[in-house]
Amino acid sequence: MFEKILIANRGEIALRIQRACREMGIRTVVVHSEADTEAKYVKLADESVCIGPAPARESYLNMAAIISAAEVTDSEAIHPGYGFLSENADFAERVERSGFVFIGPHPENIRLMGDKVSAKQAMEKAGVPCVPGSEGALPEDAKEIVRIARKIGYPVIIKAAGGGGGRGMRVVHTEAALLNAVNMTRSEAQAAFSNPMVYMERYLENPRHIEIQVLTDSHKNVLYLGERDCSMQRRHQKIIEEAPAPEMTEKQRVRIGERCVDACRKIGYRGAGTFEFLYEDGEFYFIEMNTRIQVEHPVTEMVTGIDLVQEQIRVAAGEKLRLRQKDITVRGHAIECRINAEDPYKFTPSPGRITSYHPPGGPGIRVDSHIYAGYAVPPNYDSMVGKVIAYGATRDQAIRRMRIALSEMAIEGILTNLPLHRELLHDSRFLRGGTSIHYLEQKLAQENRQKGK
Repeated sequence: MFEKILIANRGEIALRIQRACREMGIRTVVVHSEADTEAKYVKLADESVCIGPAPARESYLNMAAIISAAEVTDSEAIHPGYGFLSENADFAERVERSGFVFIGPHPENIRLMGDKVSAKQAMEKAGVPCVPGSEGALPEDAKEIVRIARKIGYPVIIKAAGGGGGRGMRVVHTEAALLNAVNMTRSEAQAAFSNPMVYMERYLENPRHIEIQVLTDSHKNVLYLGERDCSMQRRHQKIIEEAPAPEMTEKQRVRIGERCVDACRKIGYRGAGTFEFLYEDGEFYFIEMNTRIQVEHPVTEMVTGIDLVQEQIRVAAGEKLRLRQKDITVRGHAIECRINAEDPYKFTPSPGRITSYHPPGGPGIRVDSHIYAGYAVPPNYDSMVGKVIAYGATRDQAIRRMRIALSEMAIEGILTNLPLHRELLHDSRFLRGGTSIHYLEQKLAQENRQKGK
């Protein structure tokens, strides 16, 4: 087992990884920007290294600075968390070439699944169901693009091959708008991802977002740890996640879980990963694989009792998974609310100093957050400042506990989306379960119309 791990991230995930390491008796090194000098996890780390100014490109995306910090602190491994460089194959290669262990998949896995075209082709070969679409990237020939769209059937969605995080996609409902949408998405893809390749898929009208958590070691052992429903989202950004997914049968769970396991074996995957699917009319359609720990991993931890971050570390250290599929049992229900520093209805960021902070507690409540009273939320990064997770024996109990937790939670000095979460936890459609990925946007649009906005 490692004696010292460098955490190449910030915010709540840096603290989450740090806590996992401390429980395992592993010393931690935290790298941070000048904006994060006063962060809780920086104060709690065994060692900390400032790697640059506030802009991410000069600090958290600075590969050379991170690797240099690992060298001067004599670290053995680097955990990238999520976001930033966590799914950058070049970074994973540089880490390993520098003599450190990358706590994540092999670089070739990251590269394969990071390109949505090659990922879809690999999944089709592995027998994982995919959304009907183009065979690879779209050609330059306009007539061929039109032919492909007609074959798929409208509406279609144009996606950037190197996209992610909800960026680089455009829905097209008519043939008249097709070619312009393709060209615009190509331009955006080049600007955002340095890769102009785009592909086309059928646009599903009312799908749910269901994802399967997998865990794989270097000894050909693979587990799937149930599923999560992440359908409550806005502009492809998740807001509420839960496990297990409402109205999902054990037969459906086993069928798609086993296909994900087979796919991991065929591509030689290692570490934690998530297969993301659109789910409509009882069918699963693969959209992408995230080759890292997910923001919403706590709900899986709560219903399985497995610490995914510690398992990531053990797998990276070369250990075998200690469990078999028959040992995995999903018990109860867990819901996670992402707490963001933003206007709850305009969704504009709200950085600033937190003047007062009261986290919730009580049976079944977990709070993953790095904030405290007096902490200044910097304007340079993602607006998420924490996550509240509620666990119950049933979904109804988890919802009731989450309502109490949200009513107790207080963050003053900045705006947060707490009011939106409190509203959603009483929403009749959410309470029934099984909302589509479009539900929240449609709900917000209707409310704005009623207000005359």
